[in-house]
Amino acid sequence: MKTPRILLLAAALAFGLSSATAGAETRVTYKAAKAGTSYYQMAVQIAEAVKAGTGGDIIVTVEESQGSVQNVMEAAGRGANYIFTSPPELVAKAVRGEKPFEPKEAAFDKIRGLFPIPSLTMHYVVREDAGVKTFADLAGKSFVTGKGSFGATEAVKHLKLFGLEGRVKVIDIELSGAGAAMKNRQVDGFATSSSWPAPNVIEAAAGTPIRLLSMSEEQLGQTGSTRITIPAGTYPGVDYDVATTSLPVIAYALADMDEATAYQLTRSYWAGRDGMGKANGWWAGVTPALLDNVPVKLHPGALKYYAEAGIPVPERLK
Repeated sequence: MKTPRILLLAAALAFGLSSATAGAETRVTYKAAKAGTSYYQMAVQIAEAVKAGTGGDIIVTVEESQGSVQNVMEAAGRGANYIFTSPPELVAKAVRGEKPFEPKEAAFDKIRGLFPIPSLTMHYVVREDAGVKTFADLAGKSFVTGKGSFGATEAVKHLKLFGLEGRVKVIDIELSGAGAAMKNRQVDGFATSSSWPAPNVIEAAAGTPIRLLSMSEEQLGQTGSTRITIPAGTYPGVDYDVATTSLPVIAYALADMDEATAYQLTRSYWAGRDGMGKANGWWAGVTPALLDNVPVKLHPGALKYYAEAGIPVPERLK
């Protein structure tokens, strides 16, 4: 008669141990980008790499975002286990309390860097039959820049720099609807900022023939940004190189995140980079040298990983 009691006790202990194990699981929210963009796909890849790299001890939940501005804004109220991505310029503005981050949130002073991800690449996509071959040809055309994203801000800035402010009909719709609107001839084109090949551009090209606008040397100089070339053949029908601009992107956390979690996130990311690169070419350009673009201190957990891995870190980031 003792045997059933022993079995029950063993089962109870096993249940307790499994509950404790489940309770030890750390959940992290990753605020990414709009669904359908390369940056959303990157976030999913990173979440999978972290799960694999930690044996499931850290589970990353990817959240869709309207853009980098929202990502930074939400850092003020999302707690310790929140990571997000943004170009360095926006985080620097948040720390300084400049627009669009006025009034400044105290939490912005606690933003810390983790690791770089593939850089933003500006894409200017138009219908092939829209009669647009250069930026000057956008005058009088309807064009979607998107809402709330860094890419939207860059697109508006570029239109102004290129003498097109007030001359282009900027259509105020979400970027997620731009491809369908272009296919249905409601708009002539759209701008998007994603590492190439960008899923939403591939999707647009599948629905209607497209062109990508290439910047002239003068226009590239006006932007003050890093030049990048989208190789011919990257997108269907675009059989020519496209000169455009590129901006670095960094993953961040708050200083509130515990050191062990930040360490494991950073370690798993770099350990999984080669595997992610086999699935998508946009990882090819990611190296530790991109850490030089981080505008704030690195998280102590990230610093611990870089020290262990022998990766040099600029003194200003320590």
